[in-house]
Amino acid sequence: MPVDLILPISISFSLLAWSLIMYWYIHPVAKEYPLERALIPFLLLHSFRYVGLMFLVPGVTTEVLDSRFSQPAAYGDLIAAILAFIAIAAIQLRARWSIASVWLFNIWGLADLLNAVARGIMFTPDGHLGATYWIPAIIVPLLLVTHGYIFILLIRDFRKSYNSPFRFTQTAKFKGTSEED
Repeated sequence: MPVDLILPISISFSLLAWSLIMYWYIHPVAKEYPLERALIPFLLLHSFRYVGLMFLVPGVTTEVLDSRFSQPAAYGDLIAAILAFIAIAAIQLRARWSIASVWLFNIWGLADLLNAVARGIMFTPDGHLGATYWIPAIIVPLLLVTHGYIFILLIRDFRKSYNSPFRFTQTAKFKGTSEED
């Protein structure tokens, strides 16, 4: 089999497997939780994105990787991990901006992954990833699937709150009104 087909085949199988795991096992459980509680495990998973810094370590990869790929991939992942931790903290502290921080993380994180994949295709010769091969082969597909699922959760929550006739307040009482009115 040509070497240049192995990584795309690995990514395709991983995307399929992670999607099935999400659909069959994770979604049925996650949908039962309030949005904030459902988001935390996915954010915790993404807090490990600092692992992308391995692209910068000589000897971990077969060859020193082109900095047009390695630098943006490594530091983009580090920023995604930091944003995931900020979103976790915001949710745990019940900050008013917690969901906005998840949106920011998810937009950045997905854009970073897509950028890294594109740069990897353009600037990383087949076989040069060395021990980091498992990152795009197994971990990137998982991260892509979870980014997609986070977007689904966020959009569903937005639609639910936007369509609710009580989206501003359900229990607001105005001066001069009473329960008897």
